[in-house]
This record gives sequence, C-alpha cells and structure tokens, in this order.
Amino acid sequence: MKKEHKLLILSNGSTIRDEAMQAILSKIDIVKLSLDCATQMCFKKLDRPHVSVNLEAIKEGMKAFRKRYHGELVIEILVVDGINDTLVEFEALNLVLQDIKPDRIDVGTIDRPPAYAINGVSMERVIELSSQLVGLHVNIAYKKEYTQKKRTFSEDEIVELLKRRPQSFEDVRLCFDETSQQHLQTLIDKKRLHVKHIAGVSFYTI
Repeated sequence: MKKEHKLLILSNGSTIRDEAMQAILSKIDIVKLSLDCATQMCFKKLDRPHVSVNLEAIKEGMKAFRKRYHGELVIEILVVDGINDTLVEFEALNLVLQDIKPDRIDVGTIDRPPAYAINGVSMERVIELSSQLVGLHVNIAYKKEYTQKKRTFSEDEIVELLKRRPQSFEDVRLCFDETSQQHLQTLIDKKRLHVKHIAGVSFYTI
C-alpha cells in the first residue's frame, strides 16, 4: 500500500559517515543532504565547518549511505558568488556526485538575506554551472521573478539535451517554446523518452 505522505529530512551531512546516523536516516522516505563544495578550500570558505568536520569524510559517508539507503536521496548545492561559482568546482562536484548517485540534485543560489556577508549569482550562471552535472537529475531552484528567452529545439536536439541532463517540467516551461514542447510530446508518443518523478519533482528523461 502506497503511503499518502512522505517524511523528508534536510541535513548538512556533517555526521553522515556515522553508521548509527545512517541507520536512523535509512528509515526516512526522502533524505536531503547539503554538498556545496567538493574541494577542501571551498568547503572551509563557504561552510565554515568546525575543525572536527572533514569534507572527505562527508563525501565518503554519502557514498556509503547511498549503498544502504533505498529511499530518495537528494543533494542540495547552494551557489555563492566568488566561492563555489566556478566551472572547476562544479567539475569536481560532478565527479563526486557520479559516485554518490543521488536521485536528484537541487541547485540554487541565495534568494534571501544570508547569515553572513555573501552574495548569490545570476540564474544564468546557476544554469551554466548545472550543465557540468552530466547525466544527473538536476532541479534548478529558479527565482520567482526569473524569465528566460524561450528556444526552439528539434527532436534530435531535445534527445541530445536530455542525454546530457534530464530536464525538469520547470526547465521546459521556462526554456522551451511551443514548437519545442510539441516535439517533446512527439518524442513521448514515440516512447523515445519518458517522465520520471523524484521526490516531488518531475523530469523528462531518456
């Protein structure tokens, strides 16, 4: 029998290597963990961890947790200006995330006053950086006021786009023009792609 409601927990992941913590989290339907950086310098600058918190231990803990966890694992990345907003950092994140194999990755930027003096980046930059996360289900947290010029994609272009990164319904709504959306529906009718639902977000995927 399907549950009517799912339980979600959001954690910074600092204790994810602890087996007792993994056992507790394994009982929760959706686990969302933060991973803003893949390199130690970025981690120290952005997350300002306690000296006892080690980034490598967090990454290894996430990999170990993924192997035992059968629920929906979501990784959250907050992009901050001048700290983790580089292609080099996102290429490093991509390598780590390919090993962790989360069900979904949420990528966003600062949209409200932070705890200390840091700034967000443009949505265009968030989208560009997210493109480095290859073959993963990336959910971009678009700002409410964000609008983008819609593009026309052929069927083949849509297939290639989805091979690189599955597109959320919100991606399609904001970025695909009417012709592209018709091509998308044709691909669904041909069974060349399908819809996948992950922790409340729907994606078009190959």
